[in-house]
Amino acid sequence: MSDLTPAFSLRIPEDDALARRVCDHCGFVAYENPKIVVGSVVRFEDRILLCRRGIEPGRGRWTIPAGYLELNETPDAGAAREALEEAGARIDISRLLAVYSVPRISQVQLIYRARLLDPAILAGPESLEVKLVHPDDIPWDDLAFPTVHWALRHDAEAEAGAPPVPFGNPAGEAGDRLPDGTPVGEDAL
Repeated sequence: MSDLTPAFSLRIPEDDALARRVCDHCGFVAYENPKIVVGSVVRFEDRILLCRRGIEPGRGRWTIPAGYLELNETPDAGAAREALEEAGARIDISRLLAVYSVPRISQVQLIYRARLLDPAILAGPESLEVKLVHPDDIPWDDLAFPTVHWALRHDAEAEAGAPPVPFGNPAGEAGDRLPDGTPVGEDAL
């Protein structure tokens, strides 16, 4: 056992071009990488599953079931787990809908299309409420994040027959503002 207490400095390691946190004692480089978020647009008949967030960021606003991918978990399994945790929803993943990049918070989001296997849903610990809504009744002005807007619009395109290729960020968008131009804070998904 070592009696050295870790101490890190921000500097450019040898054979690198970016400043990183490097251990002052042994030279270990503590790389920081983007977080992966997984989620799904879940349909049941002609309705879509929405969750009202019970946590920040976006507490009280509507979203699709999504969250961070866990270690040793496949992205589709993570999306299914998030639906179960946030909405008590058992789902069947059909395909990858979109890959979004949100560089201001270092996220890559993998969003799937899924089918709800049983309409008996219930709010989990991170949700205030859950509901199935008709696409015409989506509360667009009360959605939590830009990527939720994108995912619901891309799902509508897929539902209308768009080719089964993953969508990406809308042209010129980086997830730093809502469709109405409102800036999104640093802590938002």
